[in-house]
Amino acid sequence: MIKVLFSFGTRPEAIKMAPLIQCLRQDVKFEVKVLVTAQHREMLDQVLDAFKIKTDFDLNLMLKNQSLNKLSANILSSMDEVYEQYKPDIVLVHGDTLSAFVVAQSAFYNQIDIGHIEAGLRTYNLKSPWPEEGNRQLISKIACLHFAPTALAALCLKEEKVKPESIFITGNTVIDALLSISEGKLPSPKNYDGSEFVFKNNKKRILITGHRRENFGQGFINICQAIRDLAIKNPEIEFIYPVHMNPNVKNTVFNILAKIDNIILLPPQSYFEFVNLMKNSNLILTDSGGIQEEAPSLGIPVLVMRDTTERQEAIDAGTVKLVGTTESSIKFWVEKLLSDNDLYQKMSYSNNPYGDGKASFKIKDILLKYYSTSI
Repeated sequence: MIKVLFSFGTRPEAIKMAPLIQCLRQDVKFEVKVLVTAQHREMLDQVLDAFKIKTDFDLNLMLKNQSLNKLSANILSSMDEVYEQYKPDIVLVHGDTLSAFVVAQSAFYNQIDIGHIEAGLRTYNLKSPWPEEGNRQLISKIACLHFAPTALAALCLKEEKVKPESIFITGNTVIDALLSISEGKLPSPKNYDGSEFVFKNNKKRILITGHRRENFGQGFINICQAIRDLAIKNPEIEFIYPVHMNPNVKNTVFNILAKIDNIILLPPQSYFEFVNLMKNSNLILTDSGGIQEEAPSLGIPVLVMRDTTERQEAIDAGTVKLVGTTESSIKFWVEKLLSDNDLYQKMSYSNNPYGDGKASFKIKDILLKYYSTSI
């Protein structure tokens, strides 16, 4: 039996790990345990509940205004006790969060194999996104199995002298999660008072998300001022913004956008509610990574409010446009997509480069082959 420890700490990691956890738990050849650091507590718990994921270890390390150094030290020191209770064959971490890097580091110090889901994403700019770019490059140095979502991600790893036989192109597990739920009945999004948000059939909708640490301060001010101006200029369009709980985001958003009639501010939504919002939107403005992968499967153009992206495949495929965080650029590209139907249709119908929804099964088969002598 292959002993697997999944580890994650944030909502996006949980969403992308959920289909793989479910896939491995359905196979008797695997013993699966789940550890959460709770780097994001409430938003993480929403996903765990939605996908019915039971955790075996909960470090519960979320503290207000906790520094990255303090969180790192707390995760690292907590893992010794976990390994005393459970010594897995492999620890699976996802992406580029602090939780992913530090848990991988702890596994390395305990001579436990590390599998990196969503490996090989790169901007090669350690300051953008910060600290994520550093985290994912560091994980690649100590992982033994690298599950790359695309050929470009695999190429980046090969160019960094990662052993080719340890690199596998699988697609992205987020597409597994999205496709598994998007065709079913989805719950209605929620307002701050707990009531259901009601979609108006005759309205165009622009969905907005923002949480990147690199955009804190002037970047978020620019983003919000651009949205304010666009909303005032286009009163017939609803601008829907589920607001991240981080005060660096929330305070700026409410200060600039709260009093404009066609801007609807919502609390953070469950994953299922958020997929409903995506499906009912005409355009998405975001600084998120995962949405760049998900929205193309739903035929929705995405404008990315960042200066760099580690998901160049979406840019090359034409599903995503990188627009930066200046007011003028954000406003130009939103208005361009609203007025240029040919461009809108081109972005809507481009193929998704992130897979066909079978990444979890591919990863399972790779693990079975890699550990075939221990089964």
